[in-house]
Amino acid sequence: MKTAIDLLEERISVAMGKVSSEADCAAIVRPTADAKFGDYQANGIMALAKRLKTNPRQLAEQVVEGLDVADLCEAPEIAGPGFINLRLKAGYVAKQLLRINADDNQRLGIAKEPEAQTVVVDFSSPNVAKQMHVGHLRSTIIGDAICRIAGFLGHKVVRQNHIGDWGTQFGMLVQHLFEETSFAKEDAGGRITIEEAMESIHIDDLEDFYRSAKEQFDLDETFRSQARKRVVELHNRSNDFTLRSWRHIVDESRQHYQPIYDRLSVNLGKEHERGESAYNDLLPAVVEDLRQEALAVESDGAVCVFPEGFKNKEGEPLPFIIQKSDGAYLYATTDLAALRYRVNDLRADRIVYVTDARQKLHFEMLFAVAKMARWVRDGVELSHVMFGSVLGENGKPLKTRSGENVKLKDLLDEAVERAQAVVEEKNPDLTAERKAEVARAVGIGAVKYADYSNNRTSDYVFSFDKMLAMDGNTAPYMQYAYARIKSIERKAESKGVNIEEERHDIESLDLGEPAELELGKHLVRYGEAIESAAADYRPNYLTSYLYELAQKFSAFYTNCPVLDAPPAKRPTRLLLCDLTAETIRHGLSELLGIAVVEQM
Repeated sequence: MKTAIDLLEERISVAMGKVSSEADCAAIVRPTADAKFGDYQANGIMALAKRLKTNPRQLAEQVVEGLDVADLCEAPEIAGPGFINLRLKAGYVAKQLLRINADDNQRLGIAKEPEAQTVVVDFSSPNVAKQMHVGHLRSTIIGDAICRIAGFLGHKVVRQNHIGDWGTQFGMLVQHLFEETSFAKEDAGGRITIEEAMESIHIDDLEDFYRSAKEQFDLDETFRSQARKRVVELHNRSNDFTLRSWRHIVDESRQHYQPIYDRLSVNLGKEHERGESAYNDLLPAVVEDLRQEALAVESDGAVCVFPEGFKNKEGEPLPFIIQKSDGAYLYATTDLAALRYRVNDLRADRIVYVTDARQKLHFEMLFAVAKMARWVRDGVELSHVMFGSVLGENGKPLKTRSGENVKLKDLLDEAVERAQAVVEEKNPDLTAERKAEVARAVGIGAVKYADYSNNRTSDYVFSFDKMLAMDGNTAPYMQYAYARIKSIERKAESKGVNIEEERHDIESLDLGEPAELELGKHLVRYGEAIESAAADYRPNYLTSYLYELAQKFSAFYTNCPVLDAPPAKRPTRLLLCDLTAETIRHGLSELLGIAVVEQM
């Protein structure tokens, strides 16, 4: 089922082409900012009139004269210098609601994209042997939402967790592990097995483990020398203990970050990991191939590419360094190898990188170098989805009182604890088990929804009080809106109303009340919100839609009795209730990974 905005875009564009004999006409249909002007507005007439050097209002009149949208809209109205305002008909809205209601595929009448793509999404990317902190939140949940939405629209989604599992720091980590195990203390000759040694060590606190290794590296020359040897052994894969220790550290780290993903309902597992180590053997070829193409040159001993258009503050060409003077490779080299793998092996049509805005220049240069080297097929889209920082109430990046990054685990724990207090206050009669369930859903949901509802490119201030508020554009408000509708349905059933029967047997709808029609119009525009969120990688388009839906439902419920409605009216209103609940559930749970509860 095509959305109304897509149908109007097609028909008005065709009408513009017929009037102007121009091949490339775009109606540019957008939802109106003010409902008094209708539901949609076509803004493309002005640009076409400018090309034709004609009066835009007269051109709009000619377009409207040849336009047939009678099955969708009331008669189009021309406003201002040439805008075309359009208002959906109640009959069209009713027809679409019935189609959504009859959708057995549980897609709410939303069609998949006609041409499925392979979409590779690079997100989260924690560093091994370090706790995930608040700085990982946005990449992790925004990336997951992008994957969920693209998958719902029918694309093949490949999740890539580019974990930081390689580099010189692993020399000190492996050596530290060696010295902490019975393998070193009891039998350096190796008469006990490496597996036995590994069983003796579990990294309960990643931060302490990393900190201890770093302190030894900084203070102990013998340890530092051994750590450097471990790096060589790791890169050459020449020592079994070093390799197994490295894998053990990665596995132990996963025991810390996987529970975070599970709590956040983020679909990332071991099968989605492809860290920096996966590309290590490909790095020499990256440098050599760029040399062969005469794109990489030596500069001050390093190997660099100078993509056109990038300059430093002095106006000199800016280098994209792919190999240091000591022969070491950099993030840039690994990212180029990863990009080639995603294009050639995964056959990506789109590659999406979800990182903070500070990496903007890096990705601009990465994409430029890949295109210079012709490593990107025609039609492959490279996108850097940037986001701002999470700030404390002082307007600075969120930190603990001691100045450290806030651990993500601690932040989620506090969110659930605070939500538990709210649940105790608002609904003390719930069972302990139900209170805990609601607290988890509300606490975790509040953190995620607050992030999603902000423009991703902006910084935002983290405030538990605001995100746990029961009013405004918050997760608790949305979750309550869903629970409220489910309580209406439970009440109906207690009165002997068979909702399923009334809903499925309905053949026509009566949207005579303004609040009914307004709610119905918003319900049939769900697909437009999903398309907008997918096109710009902006979950806040979806949260804005859901919040407005909850508000329109509240106005409908205030003005239109449901259970006490006349028999002829009740099926329509029950259907509006059910579709509203299902849309809220789908948007929160399926697309944003936020749990809903039927009782709060």
